[in-house]
Amino acid sequence: MLELDHINTYRGPAHILMGVSLLVRDAEAVCLVGRNGAGKTTTIESIMGLLPLRSGKITFGGRDITRLPTHERARLGIGYAPEDAGIFPDLTVAENFQISHWLARAPRNARPQSPADDMDERIFAVFPEVREFTQRRGLHLSGGQKKMVAIARAMTLSPSILLLDEPFEGLAPVVVNRFIDAVTKIKAMGISLLIAESNLHTARRVADRLYAIDRGEIIFEGDPRKAFENEEVMKTIRG
Repeated sequence: MLELDHINTYRGPAHILMGVSLLVRDAEAVCLVGRNGAGKTTTIESIMGLLPLRSGKITFGGRDITRLPTHERARLGIGYAPEDAGIFPDLTVAENFQISHWLARAPRNARPQSPADDMDERIFAVFPEVREFTQRRGLHLSGGQKKMVAIARAMTLSPSILLLDEPFEGLAPVVVNRFIDAVTKIKAMGISLLIAESNLHTARRVADRLYAIDRGEIIFEGDPRKAFENEEVMKTIRG
């Protein structure tokens, strides 16, 4: 589904990602775990094309997308929910969704899209709460509601994969449980997920496989349970 092959990314003069390679398979949930500043967000933004690669290659569905513009990556089926949700504050939730619907009206050579009504029903099956505030402006949403809307908005593109940057950050434990249930439902729809996460315990609850990143380098890949048996990984993530 998605493969990163030894990518190197800079932020200004700072070399952030150093030869990062990872793989996400069909209908698989993969977590990228690390402390703040380890390179998780830079990895997600590199995949989306928000940051240019200095070297390396990104392949999506067998296609090289390394130099593809961000909006074209979205049209191909890569959904993205940023850490800050990125909700347009002066637009209603429904209008935030409509922007993605417009983007989903892809050129003839792009992937086919699901009808908007059908996709909305799939979204409400994952987040039924969103029905209650579709006419509410983004400015008036709680933190948890904004994260719901960000994920739901990404789903309006009918994606093959969702990139979720810290979706559980700042949420109460009961709300985290609600989002974990939503991730399970999304995966059951056949949608792959790459989730950037700081909490290893939370990652273990949602991930089929796990990558640990530190200072821009992958230091572990494998079964989430094995990460707890790796002293280097535990020491690095705990700080």
